[in-house]
Amino acid sequence: MSEVWTKICGITRSEDAQIAEELGACALGVVCYEPSPRYVPTDRIGAVFAHVSNQTKRVALFVNPSAGLVNRVLGSGVIDYLQFHGEEDEAFCTSFRVPYMKALRVRDAAAALESARAYGSADRVLLDTYVPNVPGGTGKTMDWAQAARVVTGLDQPVVLAGGLDGNNVGEAIRIASPAGVDVSSGVEESPGIKSVSKLKFFFNGVNRV
Repeated sequence: MSEVWTKICGITRSEDAQIAEELGACALGVVCYEPSPRYVPTDRIGAVFAHVSNQTKRVALFVNPSAGLVNRVLGSGVIDYLQFHGEEDEAFCTSFRVPYMKALRVRDAAAALESARAYGSADRVLLDTYVPNVPGGTGKTMDWAQAARVVTGLDQPVVLAGGLDGNNVGEAIRIASPAGVDVSSGVEESPGIKSVSKLKFFFNGVNRV
């Protein structure tokens, strides 16, 4: 089993959460951002995670949310980790007293490092591909050599995202040496619907490194 922290995001169904956990996911994410095709309403989060063990991190992903929305999601009682993909500042991210991961869209390593240093309290930093006017989930890969520079320049664990799938995740890990990887569209049949075969292929790619 690989020591790479692996998160499967964009979960919308309980059966997908169970399969991903059985295959070795360290964390599972639901998207609490209504414009996303993978959006899960607050009143359905409990059902999505109903059969997930406490050993697996249950993550709620937000893009520039109100404090009220974050608190309502936390009120579901099943979320133990937050992920912020917008322009949220550190004070906002820490205000909920829950471990969080801050996502940064990478244009180049120097800019990403400068941005990351504004979030010293983050439990992890996630690197996603920069696409203008899109907060994430583009399915596009980044320059993994640039990501490697960020990994070596930060004290926090770095999670690599952006266009990963079973075909490329091994190479991405070898080049960038991240502490973790995060995948959504690369293991799907359609937005929010995971493919068992693609999930298995992805974990095989991670575990072979």
